[in-house]
Amino acid sequence: MKKAPARKLSLAMVLCLSFTMMLSGCGGNNNAAPTQAPAATEAPTAAPSADNNAASTDSPDPAAAGSPLDLAMKGEYKGTKVTMFGPFVDADQVKFESSIKEFEEKTGIDIQYEGSKEFEATINIRVDGGNAPDIADFPQPGLLASIAKTGKVIDLTGVLDQAKLTANYNKSWLDMSTMDGKDGKIMAGIWNRSNVKSLVWYPKKQFDEAGYTVPQTWDEMMALTEQIAKDGDPAWAIGIESGAATGWAATDWVENIMLRTTTPENYDKWVSGELPFTSPEVKNAVEVMSKIWMNKDYVYGGAKSIVTTAFGDAPKPMFENPPKAWFNLMGNFITSFFPETAKVDTDYDWFYLPPIDEQYGKPVLVAGDIYAMFNDRPEVRAVMEFFTTGESIKSWVQSGGVIAPMNDASLDWYQSESDRRMAKLVQDASTLRFDGSDLMPGKVGAGTFWKGMTDYVSGTATLDQALEQIQSGWKN
Repeated sequence: MKKAPARKLSLAMVLCLSFTMMLSGCGGNNNAAPTQAPAATEAPTAAPSADNNAASTDSPDPAAAGSPLDLAMKGEYKGTKVTMFGPFVDADQVKFESSIKEFEEKTGIDIQYEGSKEFEATINIRVDGGNAPDIADFPQPGLLASIAKTGKVIDLTGVLDQAKLTANYNKSWLDMSTMDGKDGKIMAGIWNRSNVKSLVWYPKKQFDEAGYTVPQTWDEMMALTEQIAKDGDPAWAIGIESGAATGWAATDWVENIMLRTTTPENYDKWVSGELPFTSPEVKNAVEVMSKIWMNKDYVYGGAKSIVTTAFGDAPKPMFENPPKAWFNLMGNFITSFFPETAKVDTDYDWFYLPPIDEQYGKPVLVAGDIYAMFNDRPEVRAVMEFFTTGESIKSWVQSGGVIAPMNDASLDWYQSESDRRMAKLVQDASTLRFDGSDLMPGKVGAGTFWKGMTDYVSGTATLDQALEQIQSGWKN
């Protein structure tokens, strides 16, 4: 979103969970797109079951007629509509809609996508109000997990061919899609887009001309940060403003540093709530981050500007001539916000955020989007099956800024050496972990964690106060 988001709760989960009902009116504008598509005339339509987890008995028999995707490609669901709600807006929305255009043309299914910067603040309201979209894109699996427990998410175990999924996804992705349902474990969604979040972006051409060298260790990176400051520029371009999701970009820093300063086991315990935010390990990670964030000579605009600068706008100073800032830590989706004239591998590039303690190797932080199904109809099944194929994200991969999690996505689709290096980075990682805040319960990962970091950076809370505030999310 993420990261990218212009990437991955109610608004109160960002500011304070207790404001949820007060903000329910925010969902009004997001209800414009139809949320119940007309039934297909070519195939029977099943009414959703009470708990949404029972498989539709009226869907076509795959053995007799092919899978829903096969039937869709034959035009069986032509004229139907499938509604979808997610966080893709602006450039990301354009890329998403481009990626589904050919499918829509071939099948005659109209995927009515509605993007919102207030997705986290709205999806719970819509689901609780019986106004859920057919499909929702969750950039935070923790948020989906909280909804899955209510029984309102369709269990995909009997909807999608599990053998095909096993062949097309690494096991870790399928494991992360298994969540607690109302009556046991369910397959709550499928992964369609992933990104790498341990990348430091920089203006390559000017960087090389300045005689700077890509750092290989944390100490080298800090020394370079100081050198750039002495040369007259702040090294880092940082912004965490993101509407209702303000603060999420700060969590990426903490997660990356946690992976570099403590064991993977402690990271897992932290994500699950066993290791509290008030622990020495977490506090140390934020203190390491603060050595950069709280130094006015290191951050463009100073620490106070971090909270008011949109994450997508933060890299802009890197593309001025000469650059006014040099580094931006962000997932690979951030390239959607780079100037259209900037060329990857020439005008900009990335380096791996260096390790801090060599005993923890070279860990890599990843994230992704998981699509959940709320209404069970044949055409919705067909769209969900389509989203499990590399073809569903091919044009986005080709345009850059996204990594496909499916095995049938060809490396030849990637148009830059930068993206191919990302794939190798993930393959060679000594430790691979999913974005922690995205895995935490929504009340924490997309709630108190976002707000606590925002309060700390803005100066309205001390570090200890912020960590206590974040930890309180686990109690609720």
